[in-house]
Amino acid sequence: MKALQKGFTLIELMIVIAIIGILAAIALPLYQDYIARSQVTRVYGEISTLRTGVEDRLTQGASVGDASALGFTSSNLLNNSGRPVVGTFTAGAGTITATLGGNATAAITGTGIQLTRATSGVWTCRIVTPSPGYKAKFTPAGCSNS
Repeated sequence: MKALQKGFTLIELMIVIAIIGILAAIALPLYQDYIARSQVTRVYGEISTLRTGVEDRLTQGASVGDASALGFTSSNLLNNSGRPVVGTFTAGAGTITATLGGNATAAITGTGIQLTRATSGVWTCRIVTPSPGYKAKFTPAGCSNS
């Protein structure tokens, strides 16, 4: 009588493991880049909400104050106790700067996102002091790399 073989051979299993390893080697860096980009975009969105508070204070003729005075609570992706730094607005011009840290990925930790208001009322966004691992593709739409 002839014995029937059941199951996979060792070479078949090794081929499957090699294919999984190749796919993982390609997917992991892409996933890490995706996470970094989404975190930068999230922080940009969070600090962009402060523009409304700044505009309201400037319209009323009041001092802008800090991020807490503008209604910002905190973000686990920022340094400085989770708050952006709101600069002094003179003649309507000033800046809001957020430095990534906290739970942000290593590739973007230390990178700053700065919103600048000109005296004309136009807001611009730029990436300041990018970390060594920062890639241009992490920059959200509407921002520029400095």
